[in-house]
Amino acid sequence: MHIAEIKKTDIANGEGVRVSLFVSGCTRHCKNCFNAVAWDFGYGRPYTEELKEEIFEAAAPGYIAGLSLLGGDPFEPPNQRGLLPLLREFRSRFPGKTVWCYTGYTLADGCMAEEHANCEATRELLSLLDVLVDGPFIEEQKDIRLRFRGSSNQRIIDVRRTLREGEIVLYLP
Repeated sequence: MHIAEIKKTDIANGEGVRVSLFVSGCTRHCKNCFNAVAWDFGYGRPYTEELKEEIFEAAAPGYIAGLSLLGGDPFEPPNQRGLLPLLREFRSRFPGKTVWCYTGYTLADGCMAEEHANCEATRELLSLLDVLVDGPFIEEQKDIRLRFRGSSNQRIIDVRRTLREGEIVLYLP
């Protein structure tokens, strides 16, 4: 897995001040994507133990509300496999902080609706999230008034309630 960027004090990609981790790699290639440079799976820096510690150090202060995962796309299977151990450890170290994730794929029945976005890591990775912003960016549905999403087709999902209740529960920030 490669990392396109780390924003250590981000207020645009989830509630509160967050550490935002942009992974590299996306096969969707949405028209007018805000981060097309990160479509390439080899873009940026390789994910290393040192980079993981940098992320955890940035997340440690009390004013940091949590971690946001963006891309590229975190739900590309190679990225899921790389992010799963990171999120396991993040949850262990920071049990009071939230995890938001942005993906162009859509959640359905406790997994990704698009079959190629599912792998052995998918269900556990989902279980470690608090909020999932799902769905592709659609230029024709772009609305700059929307909070935490770029186009009106995208949903902000309360993942924990969704998995518990067995149906999509929207998160209302």
